[in-house]
Amino acid sequence: MAKNRFSEGSGPSQRQLRVGELIRRRLSEVLTRGDVHDPELNTISITVGEVRASPDLKVATAFVLPLGGKGSEEALAALRRNRVEIRRQVAKGLDLKFAPELRFKLDETFDRMDDTRRLFSDETVQRDLDRD
Repeated sequence: MAKNRFSEGSGPSQRQLRVGELIRRRLSEVLTRGDVHDPELNTISITVGEVRASPDLKVATAFVLPLGGKGSEEALAALRRNRVEIRRQVAKGLDLKFAPELRFKLDETFDRMDDTRRLFSDETVQRDLDRD
């Protein structure tokens, strides 16, 4: 297996982080304004939690969640169905050499936060924490 800097445990570069954040902001604007010509997509309020850019900046994965968390599969399908138009709209507002291919995944951060809160509220865990 070929080694790259990610297999050695280092995280994304500053450039990847900066581009990911630029794309996240622009994608949020595009979705909020309803710039995509899909009535189904425009009826869904979608939160863009994070965008991760690949090392070569050619692929950007957007972690999204519909407001309230309901209809997530439908929202994901609508985003994927319109990804070419969304890519074009996002690229208009960015000063990048190439418009990255956009991929969409459900943002599970909130679910993990709920699980963590539930874990910390467990009596056994509370008892162990109180000892310290």
